[in-house]
Amino acid sequence: MSELRVVATGLGFPEGPVAMADGSVILGEISASKVTRIAPDGTKTEIGKAGGGPNGLAIGPDGAMYVCNNGGNAYAHGGFLSTGPAAEYQGGYIQRIDLKTGETRTLYTHCGENKLGAPNDIVFDTQGGFYFTDLGKRRRRDRDHGGLYYALPDGSSCVEVSYPIVSPNGVGLSPDGKTVYVADTETSRLIAWDIEGPGKIRPTSFPDPYGGRIVCGLPGFQRFDSLGVQANGDICVATLMTGHITVISPDGKMVRQVKMPDSYPTNICFGGKDMKTAYITLSGLGQLVAMDWPEAGLKLNYNA
Repeated sequence: MSELRVVATGLGFPEGPVAMADGSVILGEISASKVTRIAPDGTKTEIGKAGGGPNGLAIGPDGAMYVCNNGGNAYAHGGFLSTGPAAEYQGGYIQRIDLKTGETRTLYTHCGENKLGAPNDIVFDTQGGFYFTDLGKRRRRDRDHGGLYYALPDGSSCVEVSYPIVSPNGVGLSPDGKTVYVADTETSRLIAWDIEGPGKIRPTSFPDPYGGRIVCGLPGFQRFDSLGVQANGDICVATLMTGHITVISPDGKMVRQVKMPDSYPTNICFGGKDMKTAYITLSGLGQLVAMDWPEAGLKLNYNA
């Protein structure tokens, strides 16, 4: 593997990188409560006014940026890990940011009658809708259940796909769009659901986990964060504590683990003309780094 190249430093728990066509990368700074564009030379510019705790990002069919916002966290003693909800927390939400004007508006605070706790990651399908995970808000002595949802970008519909899930984090689609993957943080399990239609999964029976199937799990104290999918279908999962990007094949084999200089690599995305540049957020260090990747990343359904 090639050496890491530091693109930007001084980021507030970076997450959700999106590689843009102009060579910049847009990401969420969770603890800094903002969405930031990082130019190839490392220059940082705030995009819109997200507030709260912006996490996963994705470009929608209209060219706008869609944001999973966890509603904000509290942090102790200058640390980068959350101790629970921020004092002003009232719930999580899905936002839309116009990249040209910076107009920021909230699309969803609820799915039906149920309040969103801490939306985490997002991916658009070819029909123009998006799957997103809700990690659930963690407090000092208890935590919410999480779930997988499907919504439309005009704010008109949000449906529950699978609930409850212990700690759903990263979400991605297979190259053919027929499988949705979720990385479950606390169980370090990669789970897959077969898709029958937009927001509809193929019914399964007990004991299939959460209505899906376990693709792979890791031993010991490893925790899964967000993920990116390669063009060949392998899933790259950011792995906390051990500090790896873990590459897993759709049949559950661990292809490789790529060591990072941080125990909190939180996400990976792909860019460049050949989609072989991996951008990785190192949240413990507060950095965005890049490296040459041996396989091309999967081109997302929408970009800007």
